[in-house]
Amino acid sequence: MSTRRESGSRIELPAEASNPLRTIGTRVAIAIGLITFVALLTYFGRDGYVDPADSEVGLLDAFYYSTVSITTTGYGDVRPESDSARLITTVLVTPARILFLILLVGTTLEVLAERTRARYRLSRWRRTLKAHVIICGFGTKGRAAANTLLAHGLRPDEIVAVDERPTARAEATSMGLAAVAGSAATQQALREAGIEHASKVIVAVNRDDAAVLATLTARELNPGATIVAAVREDENAHLLHEGGADSVITSSSAAGRLLGLATTAPHTTQVLEDLLSVGAGLDIIERPVADDEVGPLEKLHVNNPVVAVVRGDELLRFDDPRAKELRPGDSMVLVVSRK
Repeated sequence: MSTRRESGSRIELPAEASNPLRTIGTRVAIAIGLITFVALLTYFGRDGYVDPADSEVGLLDAFYYSTVSITTTGYGDVRPESDSARLITTVLVTPARILFLILLVGTTLEVLAERTRARYRLSRWRRTLKAHVIICGFGTKGRAAANTLLAHGLRPDEIVAVDERPTARAEATSMGLAAVAGSAATQQALREAGIEHASKVIVAVNRDDAAVLATLTARELNPGATIVAAVREDENAHLLHEGGADSVITSSSAAGRLLGLATTAPHTTQVLEDLLSVGAGLDIIERPVADDEVGPLEKLHVNNPVVAVVRGDELLRFDDPRAKELRPGDSMVLVVSRK
C-alpha cells in the first residue's frame, strides 16, 4: 500500500485503494483505443469519405479524421459523403466522441478535486479519531507493538504512529496506520496524533532521554491515558515512572535475562518466545471475570491456567492467597493455546 501525505499537513494517511497513475494510464489507453476504433471504421469505410486534398482516404487520413473528430475540433476537410458513412458517424463515432469528452473532463475534475478530497479525508479521520492508541517511535519496538495490537483485534485506523523518519512512517502506512511526521517528544506532533482523545500511549523511541520527555509530554496533554514506555537501561526506569508512565519495560535487561536463561534452560526460553509470539502457539490474555465465575478459584472450570488475578490496580500472582477467591470486577490473566 502506498503512502499519501495530506496537503499542508504533517499527517500521512494510508493511500486509498485506487492508484492515481494506474487510473490515468487506463484512461489514456481507453482514449487511444477510441481514436483507433474510429480510425479503423473510417479506413474500412473509406469509399464513403472524401478528402478534397487527395483523391482517396488512406490510413493516415483515417487517423487524422479520427483525431480531429473525436476531439470535436472537426476541420471538415475529411468528411463522410455516403449515407452509410454518415450513419456510422451518427451511431458509432458520436458516442465515441462523447465518451472521449467524459474521460477528458473527468480526469481534469479529478486532478482539480484532489486537494479537496485530501482535506475531506483528513477532516473525516480527525472526527473519527477517538479512544485510539498512539505509538511514539515506529522502529523495531514500535512495529512489534503495532503487530501485537492488531493481532489482539485492534483495527488499523485505531492506531497512530509518530516518527520523524520517512521510512518508518512509510512502514506504518503500509500496515494501514496513520502516521504523524515529527518528534514524539513535542506537543505539536502529539496533538496532531490526537493525544487528547487517545486511550493509550506506547513510548517506543530509541533513546531513554527522548522516552522520558515523550512520557512527560503525553502525560501533561492527557492525564487519563494509559502510558506504557520502554527504556534501554534499568537506571532510567524510575524517571519514566515519575514522568507518568503506568508501566515500564527495560528492553536491554529483558533481552539479557533471556540470553542468560537460554544458556541454562533453553526449553524455557522457547516457551517464553512462544508466549511473546501473538496469535500462534501459546498466548497470554486478560479477560474480566464473569458473574458465574465469582467465588473460589479452585472451583472455576476453565481449561486454561490462571497465572494472575487483576484486582483494581493490583496484580495478584497465582500463589497469592488473595487470588484464590475471585471477586466481582476482577480480571484473570490466562495462558491459552492458539492452535
